[in-house]
Amino acid sequence: MFNRNNLARLGRGAVASLAIGLLATATAAADTFVPLPGGELTETLSDGTVVTVRLTGESATISPSLGSTPVHRNAWVSGSAQVEVSGAGAEAGGIVIPGYVVGCQVNIAGGGVGGGVDGASDWEGNAAAGAGASGELSLGPGQAKSFYILDRERADDFGNESHKVYNVFSGGSGSVTWADQTIGLSGCGGYAQARAFVSVEIVTDRVTSWVTLWGQPFSLG
Repeated sequence: MFNRNNLARLGRGAVASLAIGLLATATAAADTFVPLPGGELTETLSDGTVVTVRLTGESATISPSLGSTPVHRNAWVSGSAQVEVSGAGAEAGGIVIPGYVVGCQVNIAGGGVGGGVDGASDWEGNAAAGAGASGELSLGPGQAKSFYILDRERADDFGNESHKVYNVFSGGSGSVTWADQTIGLSGCGGYAQARAFVSVEIVTDRVTSWVTLWGQPFSLG
């Protein structure tokens, strides 16, 4: 037979159980901060120009799905792309294009910092091919897509709206820094990864060349 003391103990037990349940939910739903190593790549062009590309201060914050389903992923990424040019074409300048490639159940590790998405030859040496300017992606198994960090709106020569995905620099150095850029992935029911890239075009009096640095792949869950 229940008395008031028994009911009180049961009530306290129920409150404790509820508190533990809420704590477990909150812990499971916490954001995960992932520090990333960035990278550095130096290449010497055919005319003797030396190009060094760096990815520094790179990190990702992986967040629970806003859709609360296994096919949704959310992340916020930060980093800084830096370029230094020396040698024969040091004063020529160029353009910097930072971005990310995202894959669903596909290997995006490539062959190291110079590699690309497996089976996608457009990525060999030229990350500017085939990418969009939005971090909201929908992917199925075996698919990979890329997007640019920059989306600089400006008027073209005819006054029409145009969007530029690169930063122009002159002289011996240039950079682009970003913070909390969103990666929103939907439609992927398996494991998902992302990977930063920094693609640089250098134009000198004697050569036009692309140099691409790849960051370390990281899991989106």
